[in-house]
Formats: sequence, C-alpha cells, structure tokens
Amino acid sequence: MSTSLTEMNMTDQDRATNKPSPSRPKRGVPEGLWKRCPDCGETIYGKEADQQLGTCPQCDHHFYVTAKERIRQVLDGGTFEELFCDMAAADPLKFADTKAYRDRLKAEQKRTGLTDAAVVGTGMIRARRVAFGVTDSAFIMGSMGAVVGEKLTRLIERATDQNFPLIIVSGSGGGARMHEGILSLMQMAKVSAALAKYSEAGGLFISVLTNPTMGGVAASFASLGDLVFAEPKALIGFAGPRTIKATIRIALPEGFQTSEFLLQHGYIDRIVRRVDLKSEIARAIDYCGK
Repeated sequence: MSTSLTEMNMTDQDRATNKPSPSRPKRGVPEGLWKRCPDCGETIYGKEADQQLGTCPQCDHHFYVTAKERIRQVLDGGTFEELFCDMAAADPLKFADTKAYRDRLKAEQKRTGLTDAAVVGTGMIRARRVAFGVTDSAFIMGSMGAVVGEKLTRLIERATDQNFPLIIVSGSGGGARMHEGILSLMQMAKVSAALAKYSEAGGLFISVLTNPTMGGVAASFASLGDLVFAEPKALIGFAGPRTIKATIRIALPEGFQTSEFLLQHGYIDRIVRRVDLKSEIARAIDYCGK
C-alpha cells in the first residue's frame, strides 16, 4: 500500500490523533538589515551603506549618523580624548511644556547615551592634532543650550591656547534651546566671541555643515569658519521651510536652503561628500600651514 506525503511527515502521536504535524514558523528578517533611502526610494543593504560611512550606494544620500560615529569617521582611530564630558544641563527656569525640562533631559540622555547635544575633545586627523567638536541632532534636535555653548567655548579656548586647528561639525536643527530662554541665546554671542579671539591668534577654523544646520547655530559659529564645508543636499538656514510657510504663507523655491543653493550664492566654500571629508580637512590644514 502506498503512503502519502502527509502521512510520512506525521509523528506517531499525530497518527494516533489523526492530526498533521504543525508547520515551521517563518523566519523573520532581522531588524535593520535593510533600509529604504528617503531620496531615491531604493531598498539598500544596511552594511553596504555603513561601509560607505552612512551614505546610499545608489544616489549618495547622506543618512544621519551619531556624534560618536562621526568621531570614528573623521578622526584617526584611538586618538580622540573627550573634554568636559562631566558637564550637564541644569533647569534654571523650571521650564515645562508637555513634560518638565528636567525629565526631558533625563529621557534624552538615556535614549542617546549623550549628556547633551555636543561632544568635544582633541584628536588626530591623518596624524595632525586638532580640536574637534560635533553637535548631534538626536539630542533635542541638537539645540544649543548652556552646556553646548560652554563646551564649544572651552574647546575654542583650548585650541587658541595650544594653537590647534579647530574643526566643528554641526548637526543642529533646533537652534537656541527654548527651555533655557535667554541663557541659551547668550551662547551664540559667547561662542562667536571666543572664535573672534581664536581668529586674532591666527587659528584655522573649519566648519562642517550637515543636515540639518539651522537656527541659532547657523546664525552664529557654524557660519564663521575660515573654511565652510557642507555635505551634499544638507538643509542649512535660519528658519526652516515649514516655519516660513506657516509664518508668511509663502512656499520656498525648490532647492532653497540646500548646500547646492548656498554654494552657488557664496555662503559655503565647498560641498564635500562624507567619504572624502577626512582627506579634505587634512589637505586644508596642510594648505593653510597649520
């Protein structure tokens, strides 16, 4: 007597109860293995994008990367020495919106692993010692509160004292941090004043603008570089397109406030792809004799 395929796959217990054996559960795709590019719409292999420093292999779209990842990309391995890492924001205004500012800070610190929106220190770029800072839009949109301003100011003062080239990579979409009121707005002038003294001392400041660089950051230190580089298609400006449209009921032209538009109008010096940034900074330092 012939045996059917179903009967062959049944266990003795299944035969006794005349129930077929359960099918295997489908194996899911691990999270983060693939990602969709918001620019070209292609689905890309995550590791391939990582190998290209967080850019799309199809259209060269530059994805967000964390401050820590940015440090690994730009500085020589094992050379970064973080400064002022014990600084943390207070809550001088006892500010609260949907939640208390103090609680918001704790939640952001836990979520991002950062104490605030800026990481600063010293390190090497192609064996050239530099002072290096980066702001991270993941922490309250990279907004500039008292801690961010103080860290950047102290970094600039360190660069002035030790005659280091200064590199600041800006990724701030929040401008001044409203939770700290006038104390936040003061940071724009404080950091700019430190940069003026650094310039008088003959320092070289290379400002790198990434997506997004907006508000008080764009209106202060991010625009004051001796050389201003920007990543492709980065949003750069003061008020964002949605804010402008909501305020004056006018939509901005296509491509307005992008790196490409600003390069055409002389606001930035060069658009530099992320994979080329380290080499371009090293070349600029050598060219300027620093």
